[in-house]
Amino acid sequence: MMNLAALLHSLRCSLLRAESRLLQAAGLDRVLAPALAVNGPSLLPQIDQEEQQSPEQPPGLMDSILWMAAPKKRRTIEINRTRRRADAKLLKLKTNIEPCPECGHLKQKHVLCGFCYAKVCKETAQIRHQIQGMEGGPLRAPTVETIVLYDGETPSQQDKDKRIVEIARKRPTWFSQ
Repeated sequence: MMNLAALLHSLRCSLLRAESRLLQAAGLDRVLAPALAVNGPSLLPQIDQEEQQSPEQPPGLMDSILWMAAPKKRRTIEINRTRRRADAKLLKLKTNIEPCPECGHLKQKHVLCGFCYAKVCKETAQIRHQIQGMEGGPLRAPTVETIVLYDGETPSQQDKDKRIVEIARKRPTWFSQ
């Protein structure tokens, strides 16, 4: 009976002969031709996994995949729909709705009113535009605090060293100082 090494050697020689005859039939030079590949891990002797893995090395990801849980039975449509439409996943009735004290629009308690927030964003955008016009660009801003003064307002003693932006209109009631 032939041993494994002799079997592999004879297989290799026969594959080389077949490759050379295919190249001769095609009329290709041996140097430029593609190599013939055979899938043969099952032919080679296998190294035991226990010998290959060292004792101090933790088990890898592939070792734990075999032990993952898998469903034993298919879930029925009724059970799936019951789970998807559970009471916890339905829309809840909100009881914390109240009118905004500034504008009267409905909002949640302890949440900023969206209408008032839009007004504040618009006002601050106008202030930023005026500041940018004063300084000639966004990179020339001084490193001091900015005070916004509307018509009829005067700076206090504390505001002497701060940058003052004057706006030529009346201060909105909701835009506090």
